Amino acid sequence: MNTGITAINDEVQRTSAFIRPLFTEIAKVVVGQAYLIERLVIGLLANGHVLLEGVPGLAKTLSVKTLAATLNVKFSRLQFTPDMLPADVIGTQIYNPQSGGFTTRKGPIFANLILADEINRAPAKVQSALLEAMQEKQVTIGEQTFRLDEPFLVLATQNPIEQEGTYPLPEAQVDRFMLKLKITYPSREEELQILERMAHTQAYPTIKPVVTTADILAARSVVDAIYLDDKVKQYIVDIVFATREPQAYKLAIGDYIEYGASPRATIYLALAAKAYAFLRGRGYVTPQDVKSIGMDVLRHRVLVTYEAEAEEITAEELIQRIFDYLPVP
Repeated sequence: MNTGITAINDEVQRTSAFIRPLFTEIAKVVVGQAYLIERLVIGLLANGHVLLEGVPGLAKTLSVKTLAATLNVKFSRLQFTPDMLPADVIGTQIYNPQSGGFTTRKGPIFANLILADEINRAPAKVQSALLEAMQEKQVTIGEQTFRLDEPFLVLATQNPIEQEGTYPLPEAQVDRFMLKLKITYPSREEELQILERMAHTQAYPTIKPVVTTADILAARSVVDAIYLDDKVKQYIVDIVFATREPQAYKLAIGDYIEYGASPRATIYLALAAKAYAFLRGRGYVTPQDVKSIGMDVLRHRVLVTYEAEAEEITAEELIQRIFDYLPVP
């Protein structure tokens, strides 16, 4: 291993010291859900928004609130509803009759960590207001534009089984999420642990902040410096292009893919793989890192055809075929 990677390894070890206390603190409240918690931290480290999808009761909201409690940052929770207005998210201008002018009242979007609960319940105008904040890291109220403080992260939840009173998220907005997580039921042992810990009327254990904004920003700088070999870069590009031009890779799945992944997939695959390596104390990315995080980056970016839906073939199955088929460097 050359001296450059050794130096990055040392830097990773130094700046990742907060990771273990962070997971320990979260585990005081959240039982299991290691996949969910790890991906939330990856989003935090890689500066990417995260969309959580799962049936009610799987600790999606609890996990986000607990993560926020362990961070010394400003947290806002937005409960999305069909009658919500953009002003409820970003704020508005209020007329002052004494001065004859307008003053700006900032909305809950002006925070570091945003929990957008049941995001698919809000109408299109609210989604468009949120879109500017997510992509541009800024908010426009009237004629004024305000920059949002770093770190700024949207962690959104949605329910996959209830359709009444919901609005499908626009593809442009879904693409802004670095990761889309599919949350599953806990194991039998975890369920028993949930019963023993939560089946009482007292409040949850108190969580203390163990991570500062400076810790997060320092870790992000190190994540940027993590080594990504040219062969791994080629592998990432091959994965993305295989979703767009499967026939060029001799993959017989072209009839099932309507649209392949966007260039954001390439960027986010690289960033998320670096954050994944950071969590494992390494200063370099392996192809397995890319495969481990790849499904979460790609599942919402590959749109299937009606033929695939008729044959009950999901985007996840097609992505898995690509991972299984493409040679690993």
